[in-house]
Amino acid sequence: HFQVVGGKVKKPGKRGRKPAKIDLKAKLERSRQSARECRARKKLRYQYLEELVSSRERAICALREELEMYKQWCMAMDQGKIPSEIKALLTGEELGKAQQNSTKLAKAGKTEANSSNP
Repeated sequence: HFQVVGGKVKKPGKRGRKPAKIDLKAKLERSRQSARECRARKKLRYQYLEELVSSRERAICALREELEMYKQWCMAMDQGKIPSEIKALLTGEELGKAQQNSTKLAKAGKTEANSSNP
């Protein structure tokens, strides 16, 4: 009994792959290579995680310093003192608003002058 499947003659018998006579040395070498690659991947993963942790720790330190600065500002304002940084922010905003308003007024004045002259 021979079967023809897909143009190939198949002999009846066991199904699946035949047990290949794999060289034991080659199998051990593949296993060692796989272990080396696994260790290398693990090392890279740990390096990445360590870098991530250190960058997050730096960010935490920066945020703590910023929080401490804000606490100092609040304590100073509670005592009736306005920190120079806040004064600078307020005067900067007021100057910015004054400049914006003056340019809006100038533009509005130009359009009124143009509309009154036919």
